[in-house]
Amino acid sequence: MAAAQDGCGLEAAAGNGRRIHLGIPEAVFVEDVDSFMKQPGNETADTVLKKLDEQYQKYKFMELNLAQKKRRLKGQIPEIKQTLEILKYMQRKKESTNSMETRFLLADNLYCKASVPPTDKVCLWLGANVMLEYDIDEAQALLEKNLSTATKNLDSLEEDLDFLRDQFTTTEVSILLTNKGKEKKLKKYSTYKICP
Repeated sequence: MAAAQDGCGLEAAAGNGRRIHLGIPEAVFVEDVDSFMKQPGNETADTVLKKLDEQYQKYKFMELNLAQKKRRLKGQIPEIKQTLEILKYMQRKKESTNSMETRFLLADNLYCKASVPPTDKVCLWLGANVMLEYDIDEAQALLEKNLSTATKNLDSLEEDLDFLRDQFTTTEVSILLTNKGKEKKLKKYSTYKICP
């Protein structure tokens, strides 16, 4: 079993049958503060709290990135579905001799009417200002594959976000327990009075 461990005792395990969530390190739960503080690198409560806070900030950054990916995917999926519907409509009209009447976007809120003759070719924007011509069947197969991939990626992203939320909670509880342990030690030492 391979494992990576940072100075705070946070582990990311691999090879143990569990799914690795985009390299998100698994937060360690501090059950016993005293034994946790005896581990190497955990000399003071302030050091541990600093490490836990850094880990928490990393989780926040990861959440921001994953949320952006999720928004992007949620925008792509309806576009792909709409394009597939248009391709299916064009597939049905391919054998017809009648032209298809449509409107296309010239600029924001500016459309132009067009008459499109039956065709078996379409052009798809692939991104980065690249457009390619495909047969309707090839375009449909490509878009169905892209839709399947985008849906799987969205599901995987949801799982990763759930895992990340669990790590937030674990880290917050660990911070709370470490703070309580620190306060308990301070109270213990402050009860001793120095006699002259």
